[in-house]
Amino acid sequence: MFVNKLLKVILLLLGGVFIILQGLAYEKEGAAVSAFMLVLLTILYCRWTTNKSLFFFWFLVAFTAGQLLSYISWYGPEIKVGEVDYYYYGANVLYIISYLFLIVKIASSFKLRDIFKELSIPIMILLLLDVFCVVLVTDTTKGALTGYEYTLEFTYNAVIMALLSVALIDYMYRDDRKSMLFLIGSIFIVFSEIIQLAYYYVLEDKSLIFVYSLFLVVAFLFFYLQSQLQLSEPQPNYIDEQLEA
Repeated sequence: MFVNKLLKVILLLLGGVFIILQGLAYEKEGAAVSAFMLVLLTILYCRWTTNKSLFFFWFLVAFTAGQLLSYISWYGPEIKVGEVDYYYYGANVLYIISYLFLIVKIASSFKLRDIFKELSIPIMILLLLDVFCVVLVTDTTKGALTGYEYTLEFTYNAVIMALLSVALIDYMYRDDRKSMLFLIGSIFIVFSEIIQLAYYYVLEDKSLIFVYSLFLVVAFLFFYLQSQLQLSEPQPNYIDEQLEA
């Protein structure tokens, strides 16, 4: 129990250090701290979580591997114009895989017949909004990326928007604290990624680094909190009850 609490305190302190380092533009040092922090978080989850999820575990593993690869890239050879940045592709593919594990984790608990019966209209609206947002956000990188890089960014943005949509559907379907925490974490992840994209391709304002780093830490805090709660039974009549009220 003492080690458990100690690890949580260390993680909170490291989260603060990571945000400060990123905000001061010490990105290499921030990458090292974030990678170490994620390793500790994975250990904390595996060692002291009662109801473990295999998908959430692989989410942590894949995201941690992506962060480690991002850190290693600082010590790799300089990428010249026209050369392929394998670190960039590798890290982003790992992030995409990690978010897919989260999507599968949530979607695998759905009863699809009930979901489409109760939430068909919200799902259609979310699908249209996802397509619009992904195209709009990814288009901000036009001219700055090659064709392959643009495809990767488009896929990345599509996956994080899908994560947010699945989280929202899960919350409407279950209406419990676990799904609410997961939704909040997903919202912070999406905003963190969008702000990071804006920093690299639209507006190089160093304050944006601080904001997206803060949002990333908060997102993982909520993801961890929801992982400590049990999955509840869905509330299939949630929408009908709200309409009648």
